[in-house]
Amino acid sequence: MNKEYHLILKNADIRPSIQRVAIYAYLCEHPCHPDVETVYDELFPLYPTLSKTTVYNTLKLFEEKNIVQSIKIDDDKLRFDAEMKNHLHFKCTNCGQIYDVFCDENQTDIVKECSELLPAGFKMNKIQTNLWGMCNNCL
Repeated sequence: MNKEYHLILKNADIRPSIQRVAIYAYLCEHPCHPDVETVYDELFPLYPTLSKTTVYNTLKLFEEKNIVQSIKIDDDKLRFDAEMKNHLHFKCTNCGQIYDVFCDENQTDIVKECSELLPAGFKMNKIQTNLWGMCNNCL
């Protein structure tokens, strides 16, 4: 059991069970923005007592505790991302891969501009920006 992941869960007030640590480790080590089914399919052979419900509930708990974020991009699947730094998501329209795009300076401007567009008395808690195009592997 990775002590770093174990500590991150403990610091987020999450009991670090073997399955929770495995789910968090998978997200951190596979930044492919997986959905519940992908996480389950990858981990079930290693943890045969794991259920899809456990994966779903664990990912929702992680999101509530702000150690992962959920994203929706194009399809009906809710995907999960352990990268908590501000970033955009780019989806290749050819291969379907989703990539993190970091642009802190420009993203700060985008967040500020969006905040200024809100009506008086509104407060923005989250912004999610998605980009589509072709990745360098598909060009």
